[in-house]
Amino acid sequence: MAVNATPLPSLVLLVRHGATEWSVSGQYTGRTDLPLTELGRQQAMAVRPIIERLLDGAEPVVFTSPLARAAETARLAMPGVQASVADSLMELDYGQCEGLKTSQIMAKFPEWNLFEGGCPGGEEPSEFSARCDSFVELLHRTASGRAVVAFTHGHLSRVLTARLLGLPVATAAALFNETASVGMINVHRGRWVLVGWNIR
Repeated sequence: MAVNATPLPSLVLLVRHGATEWSVSGQYTGRTDLPLTELGRQQAMAVRPIIERLLDGAEPVVFTSPLARAAETARLAMPGVQASVADSLMELDYGQCEGLKTSQIMAKFPEWNLFEGGCPGGEEPSEFSARCDSFVELLHRTASGRAVVAFTHGHLSRVLTARLLGLPVATAAALFNETASVGMINVHRGRWVLVGWNIR
């Protein structure tokens, strides 16, 4: 994203939701609205002090995906804080790959590459890139000079990180984040830089 005259949010924390049954089993979970498991709830509570430490006293603007696993993580990690729901933070639409494991997807679609070709029957990279760019624009409008915490999903947070840094969607393939982990992006010399990743 090009840097404009409006001050950027000073800090962006991207929090992946806690564990679900499918994240544990390795099944692709896009729009299937699974709840957190007990492990996921424990992870969400455990990430609370990490977020507090990284915010270092800042009062953040908080957003969440509307999907239950992200919204519940937000409630447990930041109790008493009202998170604004942002549809742009929803996980990718995996189409025909929903609920499958990587080995099953590769057996059906040998040339499959998520970040370069999307999923059959699901979103194209241009579509999930545009969603991430729309969230970046939302930050420009609503969180100028503020800290931001966004509760989202594994693949979406990787694409969003790439777009925040002004990099192509395919860059997301070089990132990996576990459940209930935090990515940290802040402003250095007028642009966003990645200063922490997969923090747990």
